[in-house]
Amino acid sequence: MKNWKIRRLTRAAIMAALAAIATIAIPVPLPGGGYANAGDIVVLLSAFLLGPALGAASAGLGSCLADIILGYAVYAPGTLVIKAAMAGAAGALYALCRRHWKPLYASVIAGLAGETIMVLGYFGYESLILQNAAAAAVGMVPNLLQGAVGIAGAALLLPVVRRIADGTKKPGEE
Repeated sequence: MKNWKIRRLTRAAIMAALAAIATIAIPVPLPGGGYANAGDIVVLLSAFLLGPALGAASAGLGSCLADIILGYAVYAPGTLVIKAAMAGAAGALYALCRRHWKPLYASVIAGLAGETIMVLGYFGYESLILQNAAAAAVGMVPNLLQGAVGIAGAALLLPVVRRIADGTKKPGEE
């Protein structure tokens, strides 16, 4: 196996672990009570940094693992599929948008697409679990807020994380 393949797999494993950690350890309080988590920031960063396929695998596995650790195993299968689809779509769209726009614009547009998949995916999954679409619709509001946190966080952190991942410094730094 080539050195670059090992490096990419290592980065994917690190991003999966970071997705799980951010989901578990970094709650984001929401207006009106409850909280979201910072896991979506890492899910989107995985998509942008690793690309659609590896980003999807990393995001899906890390987020699924967090559900299992937190005792929400009933959500784990849905989370695996939803977060993988979210990251896959966001990664593909980011690569496409990056050709035409600055990274900030590309990450926001790709993040919006990915988070839309997340919100609709959990609505569908919760409708199946709860057997009640109206009850599942209530969960869309916190998911929308979590999506907004994910998009903003990923867009703001992407330049910094990319510099660290690439091992580059800003011009003028020693």
